[in-house]
Amino acid sequence: MNTATRAPLWQLDACDLGEAYRTAATTPLAVLDAHLTRLAMVQPVINALAWLDADGARRAAEASTKRWHQGRPLSALDGVPVTVKDNIPLAGLPCRWGSRLWQDHLPEADESPVARLRAAGAVFLGKTAVPEFTLQGYTGSPVTGVTRNPWDPALTPGGSSGGAVAALAAGVGVLALATDGGGSIRRPAGHTGLYGFKPGWDVVPREHGLPEVLPGMEVIGAVTRRARDLPLAMDVIGSAGTWHAAGVPPRRQRIAYWRHIAGSPVDADVLARCDDAAQRLRALGHAVEEADAPATIQAFNQQAWPVISTTGLAHVLRDHPRAAGELSPALAAMWSAGQAWRATDLFEAQAVVRRLVRTLAGVFSAHDLVLTPCSAALPWPAAESHPPVIAAQPVDGRGHAVFTAFANASGLPALALPAGLAGHLPVGVQLVGPVESDALLLALALEWEQAGGSTTEWPLWP
Repeated sequence: MNTATRAPLWQLDACDLGEAYRTAATTPLAVLDAHLTRLAMVQPVINALAWLDADGARRAAEASTKRWHQGRPLSALDGVPVTVKDNIPLAGLPCRWGSRLWQDHLPEADESPVARLRAAGAVFLGKTAVPEFTLQGYTGSPVTGVTRNPWDPALTPGGSSGGAVAALAAGVGVLALATDGGGSIRRPAGHTGLYGFKPGWDVVPREHGLPEVLPGMEVIGAVTRRARDLPLAMDVIGSAGTWHAAGVPPRRQRIAYWRHIAGSPVDADVLARCDDAAQRLRALGHAVEEADAPATIQAFNQQAWPVISTTGLAHVLRDHPRAAGELSPALAAMWSAGQAWRATDLFEAQAVVRRLVRTLAGVFSAHDLVLTPCSAALPWPAAESHPPVIAAQPVDGRGHAVFTAFANASGLPALALPAGLAGHLPVGVQLVGPVESDALLLALALEWEQAGGSTTEWPLWP
């Protein structure tokens, strides 16, 4: 297999690995060794893994190598190195959720997408770092410290899937399993030049997980370096009978392009890359027109998100009387805010969500998809929770995150696409579709990649 002889093993995607295993050009054991060597090189720089399971990975790779030798692989992902975000239980490994309160938590069962990957023969490298309770837009916690962006280790990869994307972008793992409750897959994927997919609600079944911190909003999805690996991942973890359509070339799409949310500031370099992306979609035959985002998006961001996120934390911590002494100041403030809301405040937040869902139904009666930046800002210093200023305007802690959470609240599938570099830093764009457009979004990702959309440079290389 030519690709295997041209590139280091840790650079091969899942499709290339499947071909290499089938032709005996390499083995899962050799690929595991390459990833562990790569991890030893980059982990001291980026601090992406929260827990390494080298022994468990070796046992899985040995078993996979035997299956491929016998011509009996379990799936297209048999022998593929995978990382799992540290708020997704993987049996026998700590699942600490970025919190000292969970630092002794040792799940006895896999969460269901992990179980599906295990049954498919995936090789789990370990758990990737998260911020406390996955509720911040950067990745740093009292348990693991600060995670850094491989494109510039002085900067953050974003959050809360910062460990997942930092590892993957640096060449550790081929697939990252992660969660997205308000943009936690898509914004970090954009900051690191990756494809990140947030499925629609209930597309990836979940059992045996941690307590819900963002009820009705958080889903499990996949991050990959290549778009063509996304259907392989979703065919394993997602609902059956959906993903064959991901290989069907998409027809002409009517795309609404939202450059701002109610005039919110967006970095000029981010907008430039997004404008370029809009032009590339037009060149692919799609109709892209600039439009104003509905006012209900801003209403959700300002009125509903603060209530939902903080009351969710208060609910998770309701049986932890010692929580105050174990939380960071930022999370302690969120916990206090969550306890202060009234039941009527939560009711009103839910009413905002219902209005949002109705409004988006109207958007998708006139357009097939929505295009936005993934984040309003380029990556900021790694130890800071958010950029305080964007485009010379002061912003709060969610100023960088205005484009993503509406898709979670409304249960819609959404996709991060790599849109090139601003200087030396990747920028991502987001496509959001209506309910049951998951396979369409993956088809568009493949079209984007075939037109040259993937990031071809490697950070921290050689």
